[in-house]
Amino acid sequence: MRLSSTLVKSGAALAVLAAGTAAGAALLAQPKGAPVTQPAAVHADSPKPAASVPERAAAGVASALRGAPAGAAASAPTPASTPTPGAASADGIALAGPHAAAVSVPSSPDAWGGPRTGREATLSDRVVHYDIDATLDPDKHTIDGRERLTWRNRSTVPVKSVYLHLYMNAFEGAGSTFFTEKRQRDKGFRSGVDIKEGEWGHIALRGVTQGGAKVPWTFVHPDGGPVTDHTVVRFDLPAAVAPGAATTVDIDFLAKLPRVMARTGYFGTFHLAGQWFPKIGVLELPGERGATAPRWNAHEFHLESEFYADFGSYDVKITAPKDYTVGATGERQGAPLAKGKLLTHRFVQGDVHDFAWTADKRTAKPLTGAWTGPGSPQVTVTVLYPPEYAASAAPALKAARDALTYFSNTLGPYPYKTLTVVIPPHNAEEAGGMEYPTFFTAEGYARVEPGTLNEYLLDFVTIHEFGHGYFYGLLASNEFEEPMLDEGLNQYWDDRMLRARSQKVFMGTPLTKRLGFAPGFDPFQADRIAAPRTEPADAPGQNAWDRLQGIGPVYVRTSTLMHDLEAHIGKVALERAFKEYYRRWHFRHPSIADLRETLAEASGQRAAVEAVFAQQVYAVARVDDRIGSFTSREQVPQPGTRLQGSAWVEDKQADLDKRIDTAREQWKKAHPNAKPGLGPYPWRTEVTLRRQGAPVPQTLIVRFADGSSDTVQWDGNERWRTFGWTRPAKAVSAELDPQQRHYLDVSKLDDSRTIEPDGSATRRWSLEFAAVVQYLLSLIANV
Repeated sequence: MRLSSTLVKSGAALAVLAAGTAAGAALLAQPKGAPVTQPAAVHADSPKPAASVPERAAAGVASALRGAPAGAAASAPTPASTPTPGAASADGIALAGPHAAAVSVPSSPDAWGGPRTGREATLSDRVVHYDIDATLDPDKHTIDGRERLTWRNRSTVPVKSVYLHLYMNAFEGAGSTFFTEKRQRDKGFRSGVDIKEGEWGHIALRGVTQGGAKVPWTFVHPDGGPVTDHTVVRFDLPAAVAPGAATTVDIDFLAKLPRVMARTGYFGTFHLAGQWFPKIGVLELPGERGATAPRWNAHEFHLESEFYADFGSYDVKITAPKDYTVGATGERQGAPLAKGKLLTHRFVQGDVHDFAWTADKRTAKPLTGAWTGPGSPQVTVTVLYPPEYAASAAPALKAARDALTYFSNTLGPYPYKTLTVVIPPHNAEEAGGMEYPTFFTAEGYARVEPGTLNEYLLDFVTIHEFGHGYFYGLLASNEFEEPMLDEGLNQYWDDRMLRARSQKVFMGTPLTKRLGFAPGFDPFQADRIAAPRTEPADAPGQNAWDRLQGIGPVYVRTSTLMHDLEAHIGKVALERAFKEYYRRWHFRHPSIADLRETLAEASGQRAAVEAVFAQQVYAVARVDDRIGSFTSREQVPQPGTRLQGSAWVEDKQADLDKRIDTAREQWKKAHPNAKPGLGPYPWRTEVTLRRQGAPVPQTLIVRFADGSSDTVQWDGNERWRTFGWTRPAKAVSAELDPQQRHYLDVSKLDDSRTIEPDGSATRRWSLEFAAVVQYLLSLIANV
């Protein structure tokens, strides 16, 4: 997300899977197109099929395992139970706590099946498979869906209850956790677009069955949100899922899209379906992200949180009117199938943990391109855009291809064959700047000129949303509990790419550029400006909702602290460590502790990495070092008495003044071209550094009039430290942090001093501002 600014309905088949056979697990592990082995026998303790189950159940198992489309008969809706906050499940498996945040204990080496080597049958350890038929009604803005969800129990205990996210219910009314937090915090989502009467959205469960048996459900509130929130639901399964076995749940649902105000929804004929289907939570096992026993990780949909899900495979059919252009996660399977005025589009993708799509009849002719890179398949890049933003299509395509190159070179290969970029139309901007696997939304502008803010924002948002394909997509971090691992690290890597491109943050518009006023600065400086430095309240490792200062600092303060870590341990060491982080943790679910350990090991700078994480990730500390005083005084003879031989003599001031003047005149004659600040007497220079925040390793450089300089290090924990020099030249300047390693520092203006006043900067900015004002006034006068 950008800153401002994701197998058969028969009882016999279900019985086979739920009772502990390997058939369901085999499905989830199948590479695309691989043959499927049917189960040899049903376990003795398998439940018997209900009398009403069709006799074709066994054939249905094989059909389902081959990926047959969902097609079960509709069943009567099961009424939802009365919402019970925190209701316990029958199997006793707990939910992650309501304030879960940064993990401090590294995951076990075999967590999530261990590092992926590339030699496995599938890229990820597929835990879940979704078969979904979805039909869009573009007038009612509804999606009629039938979902066949196959889930594998990775644990060593039977599972009797599963938890699912119904994210779309965040938009059902003002009583959801999302809108409650919006109201309590008195803030909008990014641009502050509101839902009006008749524009709410929701997702309704019309029927849930397991092998033909009805599944009761209960809305739960893992984070203690209002009972009127319906974004997490628990299914109590008629048949428990044995360890290592898989089960299938068939879900008949209807999703009503809201008017776009946050990530998903509609505006006019434009539809962006994100988080639109019932999606199962993550069952974490001991040794994974700090878990000590099996636990479900499923949180309410908070105002500023995003998502977390298991890797799996998706086979999704989307039916929409013929005049609608459809784009989605994954690879299109053949030509769309026509039926009357409708077309059914099929998309398939393995080794992802979400699925999103768009449909709009105003979409212009899509722009496509190809990309190739070492270790990656050939990637087809498609840009979908409305006619009013045609100027943005080609720049978005270029930025996406450039991002593919940069991220694959600096982190690791991009493993998918498609990448779809969607530019939402005017008045649907809140659907922009959002990420899904192989699919993301960007921003559009009617005019894109080099060296303007429009160009920068278009490039940055495109790069940023693509980057999520790595930190949110391939690395699959928990965006609820540890948003730093996605939003923060992605922001940092985006800034590195822009730095590598020598691309500045331009603040000018096309008009001001023509007027000669288009200032630009480094993207890391932009993040530094935006980051709370004077009074930071929230640790970057905090979760997404327990934050006094909101989610924004997760982006900019994380980027800034990683910039400082890179400056301290070196660009090469840091990039080497991130490549190892990708290699070790892609297609798994790393925690902040796993990031810390990988960076410490791979960089060879454990002490530095652990210090930064302790001070600025698990905690948050103000950094505020400054030059408190700076003096350089000539050491001329002083009045007083002194022992000369056996007698005391007195040096009177008048006599000393004459001696000093004589010495200076003689020195000037001997050194006619000497610079100011040199003379017959030495100079005593002292610099006092003050610390009003956390200790960080500092460098101080002092420059002298003879062109020499001296550099010292301050690595202590003192609140102040004075450094002194006695040299034959006067000091000219003193500068703390000359290499600009500490962007977290409250102010860089107090990091340098000169002995003599220097008003050049003030004069420059005053004259430039005056020139712009005079230019504007002259234009007004001539209108």
